[in-house]
Amino acid sequence: MIICMSERIDWNRVVCVTNRHLCDGPLEERMKRIAACRPRAVILREKDMDEREYEALAARMIPIFRSQEVPVILHSFFSSAVRLCPDGLHLPLSLLRRTSPAQRRRFRVLGTSCHSLTDVQEAAALGCSYILAGHIYATSCKQGLPGRGIDFLAQVCAASPVPVYAIGGITPQRLPEVLRAGAAAACVMSGLMSGELWLEKAEKS
Repeated sequence: MIICMSERIDWNRVVCVTNRHLCDGPLEERMKRIAACRPRAVILREKDMDEREYEALAARMIPIFRSQEVPVILHSFFSSAVRLCPDGLHLPLSLLRRTSPAQRRRFRVLGTSCHSLTDVQEAAALGCSYILAGHIYATSCKQGLPGRGIDFLAQVCAASPVPVYAIGGITPQRLPEVLRAGAAAACVMSGLMSGELWLEKAEKS
């Protein structure tokens, strides 16, 4: 039995962002461990895949999270999202700009990533229901680039009419600071995909 020790973490304030390359074991097993924690949502990112590969992976991952009632948000591929009917779609702002209002209305949950207050305004105008803001702290995913910081996050949260999910270098210890800045949730990639900081090892009962 998988046990997730959630006493110190409000998992409704955590969004998993996947990167299969960070997983040093079977991907399905890692996804089951994460799903058992019942985070707010999972964004199936996997940016290096072509659409055919991505859709096949998504078709395998969606049932894992649906079994735990965790919303699944697909990333980048509009056509795959239409076919698989996930709970939402995340599009980079460059792709979001090229969608029509009718396409955007197909998804009750629609998000994009923002790196400035101008981006936030544009995302809201394009009908996003949430935004990702980052990167907040220095992170190995953005090597050599300093984090934009808590003040930036607070400004984004104050300016955004929709929930803000912070991303970038967020640890369990930093989560309270991120939430105090106004974020609705924190996005976590490496800490969930490869580490044990967010997940406690489980023993069979």
